[in-house]
Amino acid sequence: MENVHLAVEEDDLYLGYNDYNPTFDSEELENDVGFQQAVRTSHGRRPPMTAKFPGTAIGGRPLVSSFGSRVPMASSMGRPMTGAVQDGSARPMTAVRAAGYSSSLMRGSTFDPLGQSKGPAPPLEAKNEDTAEEKIKILEKKVNDLIEESCMAQSIGALQLALEKAKEAGRKERALIRQREASGNTEHINLDLTYSVLLNLANQYANNEMYPEALNSYHVIVKNKMFTNAGRLKVNMANIYFKQKNYPKAIKFYRMALDQISNTHKELRIKIMQNIGVVFVRLGQYSDAITSFEHIMAESPNIKTGFNLILCYYAIGDRERMKKAFQKLISVPLGIDDEDKYIPASDDPSSNMVIEAIKNDKLHQMERDLKVLAEKYIMTAAKLIAPAIETSFASGFDWCVDMVKCSQYVELANDLEINKAITYLRQKDFNQAVETLKTFEKKDSRVKSAAATNLSFLYFLEKDYDQADRYADLAMNADRYNPAALINKGNTVFVKKDYEKAAEFYKEALRNDSSCTEALYNLGLSYKRMNRLEEGLDCFLKLHSILRNSAEVMYQLAHLYEQLGDPQQAIEWLMQVIGVTPTDPHVLAKLGKLHDDEGDKSQAFQYYSESFRYFPSNIDVIEWLGAYYIETQFCEKAIQYFERATLIQPNFVKWQLIVASCYRRSGNYQKALETYKEIHRRFPENVECLRFLVRLSTDMGLKEVQEYATKLKKAEKMKEIREQRVKSGRENSARGRREGSTGSADSGRSGRSSSSSKGERLSAKMRSLPGSNEPYEASNPKELDASYVDPLGPQMDRPKTGAKKPADDDDFADEDLGDDLLPE
Repeated sequence: MENVHLAVEEDDLYLGYNDYNPTFDSEELENDVGFQQAVRTSHGRRPPMTAKFPGTAIGGRPLVSSFGSRVPMASSMGRPMTGAVQDGSARPMTAVRAAGYSSSLMRGSTFDPLGQSKGPAPPLEAKNEDTAEEKIKILEKKVNDLIEESCMAQSIGALQLALEKAKEAGRKERALIRQREASGNTEHINLDLTYSVLLNLANQYANNEMYPEALNSYHVIVKNKMFTNAGRLKVNMANIYFKQKNYPKAIKFYRMALDQISNTHKELRIKIMQNIGVVFVRLGQYSDAITSFEHIMAESPNIKTGFNLILCYYAIGDRERMKKAFQKLISVPLGIDDEDKYIPASDDPSSNMVIEAIKNDKLHQMERDLKVLAEKYIMTAAKLIAPAIETSFASGFDWCVDMVKCSQYVELANDLEINKAITYLRQKDFNQAVETLKTFEKKDSRVKSAAATNLSFLYFLEKDYDQADRYADLAMNADRYNPAALINKGNTVFVKKDYEKAAEFYKEALRNDSSCTEALYNLGLSYKRMNRLEEGLDCFLKLHSILRNSAEVMYQLAHLYEQLGDPQQAIEWLMQVIGVTPTDPHVLAKLGKLHDDEGDKSQAFQYYSESFRYFPSNIDVIEWLGAYYIETQFCEKAIQYFERATLIQPNFVKWQLIVASCYRRSGNYQKALETYKEIHRRFPENVECLRFLVRLSTDMGLKEVQEYATKLKKAEKMKEIREQRVKSGRENSARGRREGSTGSADSGRSGRSSSSSKGERLSAKMRSLPGSNEPYEASNPKELDASYVDPLGPQMDRPKTGAKKPADDDDFADEDLGDDLLPE
């Protein structure tokens, strides 16, 4: 109030507002005896008094006026005239109470229209939480909070936490009921809260696959007649029985739920009938399933039901009904707008902004997903029924293509034609596949690019690299942003060993599609071939972050680390490969080799043994294991490995000599002698075998010593002759080169070529004959080794193709070719 300043009397803007006749002072009416008596009796109807106030009426008692003076109130003098002046006071022209002013201002109180002089408002009364009602409200809030927390935990995938919260909500809800019963307030039990707690608990049990507990909770809700519409939960119970593969009970509960849902909920009834049809399919009762699906297609057709109906007709082999069902499937309305509405039709900036805003909103994404799903079902149905509805799959595909061309899915007709070519591929009819794909050369760019990509892929697999390169160019010209076409083009350059150019194509494919794993893989291979190991390592590390469980990628990383001189890292990556493919014998053999190079013979032996167990025909593994046992003085165990090597390479005398040597070292001289005799019978000119026969015969005192000694001398003489021939051939070759250098340039080149070719042929012929220290063999060992190709070695360096292979060809060795052969 220190900041409130009262105006002086001559400046008072409100002066005169409280000047009115004291007759109208209603504040003292309760204390006016005369007025109160007039109200209770007929005293008020007496004529007005013209003299002094009677002393018996008010007793001359002064009353407070608006001026603070004591004046008598004439309560029975009648109503004064409006605007009359009585005792020098004029009646005010406005109301005083409504403006916030009263006559009490002149009785010593300050001007305070807002009531600030009364001080701050008293504090609110604190809630008394000790009362039973307050405790019940607090407990109800806790239960609701727990239900909400349980639902939130489920939404983020924390199913166990969601179940714990649901159980705690159930405990607190039961405590709430007991508290209400104790307070005698049972008529106010919150049934909605009880329903929410039980339903959430049942759902969380079902999410955690605790199906018996979930069913018990649902039974509690369904049996309680106080819960309205609880019968719908029988759908959830039927779903649980379906997951438990208890199909008869699932059908029973679906039908019970269907009986309790009125016809007004048409969409829900359709979904339940669709579930019933699916359960009948699982039971193999296709006729009952067809009844359900046909009813749905008549009432409210949808894509999934139409596809399921085709499957049922296919299962019973009804051709005509398959055709009718396919026609119904392609005529199902999707309820989505055309893409034309997302194309700006005018130059109006406001409308164009709206179109840009809705072009990628969630509604448009949902429409696109629905259309993609419908196309997927139609494509799958066509591929399924095409071989069944006609005498040949080609005519069946043609019928499907004709039907699709007359529907809203005209664009799918070309894709069906490409799938027709893929079906030819699966039937190994490559010529028909190529002819079908060649028909797309004059189609629009998208289809032409997809067909040319697949043709390039086919010719690449057939190693017709010129045709593969031609169709790769055609695919690129039709659609430069097709990553598969760029990959195929890069592959054709890769096989020509132009790795720099191949890497450029792979990089361009990655610029067009950063998630193209084939391009990234092939780029890493290109860097590896160019000996740019660090860059190749970066490519494969990026690829590993995308394909976490790809054995190919991890093997390439191990090989790169081995080339970079880091065997420990190579072993770590190979261990990860074993984690993905634990039975791969070549990876196990590679691990054994790395441990052997590190000097860890025990670990090497373990991995080589595992590799031999899974693939007992790897010569390198067999040789290492046999040598390991010989080194550790267990020659008897080494025999079984070298005998297996003899079975694999019967014309390679080395293994038979080692077997005989193992018998000799283990002290079994008789068996060793028999083995040497058998080797001599098959390879009579082998010097090593004859030497051991002479030595064993001498030690054992056999009469065949002289015979073997004679044969040994002849074999050694033949060996010397071979060596002389080889030496003379080399001398002739060197002499020819010298003579060629002294003649003219042309004659020199000719003579050098002639003499060199003669010398090389003679040298190669001599080298092909067995020497005294070399085991005799009927074929070149390099040719034999070529058949043992490590599928995780050179084959994995093969570039991945941009097109895809057929879906049923999914063996591990061909994973580097791509996935299914699908149109891009």
